[in-house]
Amino acid sequence: MEWLNYHHLHYFWRVARRGSIRQAAAELLLSPPTLSAQIASLEDHLGEKLFERSRGRLTLTHAGRTVFTYADEIFSLGQEMVGAVRGQPAGRLLHFRVGLSPALPKRIAYRLLEPALDSTPPMRVVCSTHQPLNLLAELAGGALDLVLSDLPMGPSYRVRAFNHLLGECGTVFCARADVARRLRRRFPQSLDGAPVLLPSSDFPLRRDLEEWFDAVHVHPAVVAEFNDFSLLRVFAEAGRGAFAAPAAVEKEMRRAELRVLGHAPKVRSTYFAITVEKKVKHPAVVAILEAARSRSFCGGPLGPSADSP
Repeated sequence: MEWLNYHHLHYFWRVARRGSIRQAAAELLLSPPTLSAQIASLEDHLGEKLFERSRGRLTLTHAGRTVFTYADEIFSLGQEMVGAVRGQPAGRLLHFRVGLSPALPKRIAYRLLEPALDSTPPMRVVCSTHQPLNLLAELAGGALDLVLSDLPMGPSYRVRAFNHLLGECGTVFCARADVARRLRRRFPQSLDGAPVLLPSSDFPLRRDLEEWFDAVHVHPAVVAEFNDFSLLRVFAEAGRGAFAAPAAVEKEMRRAELRVLGHAPKVRSTYFAITVEKKVKHPAVVAILEAARSRSFCGGPLGPSADSP
């Protein structure tokens, strides 16, 4: 068995949590050069760089994120062990580590993960957002239990994993009330020349929207593009344009003082759970898949709503 120096791992963990060697060194009563040398020893042992500098701050590399995930659980377990020996309630929670695609709306992500929060035994859900390639690498390496994505894993990825369709829904166009009043009457033709906010060109929804625009013969004025749905919504709430959202979050759009222009039911959004197991065993993943099979997607309609054109 190849032994790991847990002192070095603990020093790395403290630095990763702080994002600063100087601050971690002060807490550990060590000099910054000594702490840097300890982390360098761990990097040499693992054969990977764990940190890189970005704008004067330490950030974790891909390998560093993987090591930190394990270190966080190792030292959490250590604290629980000491408490258990001293007769304190352990309160042991199973960690459920989930990777989220940046294209996944946060409200959709919450609904998909909600069954895991209510599952037995209790879970500690640990979420992280990265690009799909990084997420799949972490899934294959065991750093993640599940990836939630708007795209299935294709054959181009050299990872042995399985796609589980959780649901799909159409698309609804929304805008701030004053913008919606102006564009609702002749929708979708009203979008011709109108300001719109779109997802980035590398998102599947963007390509589907552009095909739909061509099909209905409209050419909107693209005001801005985003790879973060939450930021897109901020622009929409400021009245900068109309935008497309999954129909499954239509109620949330209304509660956020955004109004519906109309529906594009043929523009579909799909959501997948990706696992390394064909037959899943993790209780949280089982809960998520069973919930998806037993009810309409995200508690809302799978198809267009009754007032869709």
